[in-house]
Amino acid sequence: MHPTTDNRPSLLLAMGPGVDGRLLTDAHRTRLGRLAHTDPHLVAHDLTAPTPRVAAALAEAEILLTCWGATPLTEDVLARAPRLKAVVHAAGSVKHHITDACWERGLRVTSAAAANALPVAEYTLAAILFAGKRVLRSAQRYAEIRTDDTWLAESTPWGNYRRTIGIVGASRIGRRVVELLRPFDFEILLYDPYVTSPPPGTELVGLDELCARSTVVSVHAPQLPSTHGMIGAAQLAAMPDGTTLINTARGSLVDETALLPHLVSGRLHAILDVTDPELPPSESPLWTLPNVLLTPHVAGSLGNELHRMADQALEEVARYGRGEPFAEEVRAADLTRSA
Repeated sequence: MHPTTDNRPSLLLAMGPGVDGRLLTDAHRTRLGRLAHTDPHLVAHDLTAPTPRVAAALAEAEILLTCWGATPLTEDVLARAPRLKAVVHAAGSVKHHITDACWERGLRVTSAAAANALPVAEYTLAAILFAGKRVLRSAQRYAEIRTDDTWLAESTPWGNYRRTIGIVGASRIGRRVVELLRPFDFEILLYDPYVTSPPPGTELVGLDELCARSTVVSVHAPQLPSTHGMIGAAQLAAMPDGTTLINTARGSLVDETALLPHLVSGRLHAILDVTDPELPPSESPLWTLPNVLLTPHVAGSLGNELHRMADQALEEVARYGRGEPFAEEVRAADLTRSA
């Protein structure tokens, strides 16, 4: 990578081993080569001890295109990148690699959080609809009895008509879930301490009231010191019998010690894409409880959904090259209230 006389910025890919192969198609790499001066097959996995080839590319880079596993951009790393002006992150949160040194340097930062929000919202919509129909339980029961003679009587309390859905957090994902729920016959409650004017079709309430009134509670708040264990013993006790708790945010937002007795007794149901710790201990009841659906953090971009994030990232590179503002710029102040 060498200085050039045209207006295309120099760019270096920086992400974990193997990530670029899942994120970028051949078409993405071809477009990237048109948008920037880059070797679209050169990927920096470790910027703290770069190879000579990566070090040379980093020294010329005006943009870093990052994704999962990117090296934290410390003062030492930034010292090796004197021309760096922007970081385009082809994933959600930038907290793991954007440091205070980046803001002090005045770097512009953007992320594909909007692209990553859609599959999480879609997963949540499916989880809400399946929860109302008791799909997990009905599948288990059907396999047990292998008859439909008693089915209508057992399913009387089920259904999605005029159910109350509680959305915890008007995050990018939480707002997207609200949008996806609008065509259905739901009452939607929203809790977010930073929101004063709720989205159309929602009722803004306190967290305890939301838990007490909802038949499904879906968590979409960011992981912050103030949100640790926000769904605790009091909130869980307030939930009506049969309520389903959905967590696609972070496991630490739910007090699992307080949650487990409600699940073991069968009083509550849960759909958990995240837990705390991320991998539950092998002896955890979460693995085997019939009223728990446990998935391995798959609500976010998966498989070809990663290409949506790559598309958004390349659009941001194109905007930068045209001298336009980023469409999804991240600012330091944003990180005190977002994931």
